[in-house]
Amino acid sequence: MKNLLLIFTLLALSYTFSSASEYREKREILLKKDEQKNIFVKYADKKKLLSFRWTLYTDGALVLFKSYDKIVGQNILHLKNKSHSFRVELMPKGTRFADGAYMLVKFKEFKEASNEVLFEILLFDDKKYIELEELKK
Repeated sequence: MKNLLLIFTLLALSYTFSSASEYREKREILLKKDEQKNIFVKYADKKKLLSFRWTLYTDGALVLFKSYDKIVGQNILHLKNKSHSFRVELMPKGTRFADGAYMLVKFKEFKEASNEVLFEILLFDDKKYIELEELKK
């Protein structure tokens, strides 16, 4: 019985690791306080804007404002626990894009000397529907 349980556990773990999607694109972005980052997300005939900026860093927590496709939100990100990133669903559910491409924006580091935050953007898009275009200042 122990061997059967062990085999089942190993099979379940191997399926989980093999079915996990890898990111297609990775970018790093360095932002000063209240500096806004704008990225156009393009797919099919759609062009949507992702904007985010941070406003406060205190006690290891970062307050961040975001907007995607005119839907706004606020996140508090921490370096030392699991809430170090936020996820953005890039395409609506229930359409022909049901696979659901998404983006993770991770809080990587606060640089005290320059008062800047390093973010990592990971694009998950197995079907290669998405194109990202950063808006320059």
